[in-house]
Amino acid sequence: MLLKELLPATRATLTLAFLTGIVFPLLITLVAQGIFPYQANGSLTINSKGQVVGSALIGQAFSKPEYFHGRPSAAGSGYQGEASGGTNLGPTSSKLIIGAPDDPKTPKTDESFAGVKQLAEAYRKENLLAPNELIPVDAVTRSGSGLDPDISIQNAMLQVKRVATARTLSCETLSKLVNETAQERQFGFLGEARVNVLALNIALDSSTMK
Repeated sequence: MLLKELLPATRATLTLAFLTGIVFPLLITLVAQGIFPYQANGSLTINSKGQVVGSALIGQAFSKPEYFHGRPSAAGSGYQGEASGGTNLGPTSSKLIIGAPDDPKTPKTDESFAGVKQLAEAYRKENLLAPNELIPVDAVTRSGSGLDPDISIQNAMLQVKRVATARTLSCETLSKLVNETAQERQFGFLGEARVNVLALNIALDSSTMK
């Protein structure tokens, strides 16, 4: 009696394991590679030399003045995929605002964490802006994943003067490049218009090498 019930159960388990563990994943992989090969392989970005330099989905910590910079990141030391995440700090957190610990009893060993005020001051100074210049929120806040590869068009435009000075190019040339690489809202209504920082910097290098 037990054997009579065990055999059908075993067959069912093996059949389901084969279908869901081998056939289904293989089918999805074949369909993805056939219809969406770019996305299925990680949305890899290739430079003018044919080298893979990153993914269009994951930001990079550009710091040199001759490149456009992404938004701040709380993922590890910055844009670390294995440490993806935000700061988990609320809008009233003094640490988020000015970079100081919330708890006065906490030893001040976390001064390296820059708050919005510090980030705004550094952003204005770095990009040769006036002390009271209005700046976009994405320039001084970290994304929820810490891996955001995009910045707002306004953010990119405010960096044009710095990049143009570092590369001895005209601001008009760089502004045109920003607009050419900008992406509109997805499907025309989702999200906001944006610029992929890696794609912009690759286009920048390509244009200056011509």
